[in-house]
Amino acid sequence: MPDPIRFQVLPVPAFKDNYIWVLRDERSAAVVDPGDAQPVLDYLARERLDLVAILATHHHPDHVGGVERLKRDHDVPVYGPRDEPIPQLTHPLAEGDRIAIAALGAQFEVLDVPGHTRAHIAYYGSKLLFCGDTLFACGCGRVFEGTPPQLHASLAKLAALPDDTLVYCAHEYTLANIRFARAVEPGNEALAERERADTRTREQKRPTVPSDIGREKATNPFLRCGEPEVARSASRYRGAPLASPVEVFAAIREWKNGF
Repeated sequence: MPDPIRFQVLPVPAFKDNYIWVLRDERSAAVVDPGDAQPVLDYLARERLDLVAILATHHHPDHVGGVERLKRDHDVPVYGPRDEPIPQLTHPLAEGDRIAIAALGAQFEVLDVPGHTRAHIAYYGSKLLFCGDTLFACGCGRVFEGTPPQLHASLAKLAALPDDTLVYCAHEYTLANIRFARAVEPGNEALAERERADTRTREQKRPTVPSDIGREKATNPFLRCGEPEVARSASRYRGAPLASPVEVFAAIREWKNGF
């Protein structure tokens, strides 16, 4: 059996709906996608933790805007995608690389998941997935620098992980994503139950994430492009039959952009 995880994963809210993920034990912490330094610095001070590493998934400012300040105040390694413009990187990464955060006993493999940005990466280890803006709870990121086939392939790569993998995305978009998913696949009872459960969670002012891969495969339309109802909805949106899951994906991603 694998060794038990020695660290907790907790969210630090930032901006309107971002989550900066903190991996921590009693003494040390690493942060994932710190778009703003101040909430992290406040958390570290309040909890009396030493920052030991910074992990970035992609270059957008709401994910790396706090890196410069954190790096200035804490001389720690900064991990991130090799082919994206993040000047503070000390450890550029791509698929096949592995990282170890010794102070926390944490190890992750790096997955290339382009589409939202050109060289977006994700970190996977101990059945934890830090996926930035590639896979959201019941949604996915917009296609900004890549192509729909790229993002579709990246999502398929994540969907192939074990069903009990916890999905730590970087935004609280879940209820809006569910509303769109219900328009795409109104007959999905698992999705209807998810809407009820996640609505209760938000009413209690709790995060709806992490999700898990099994739940996403059952409810997230962007992982369900081979399902007949999803394909029919996408074809109605386009006004023409769509022949492949990639075409379905491109159609519903475009649809979601204006939903």
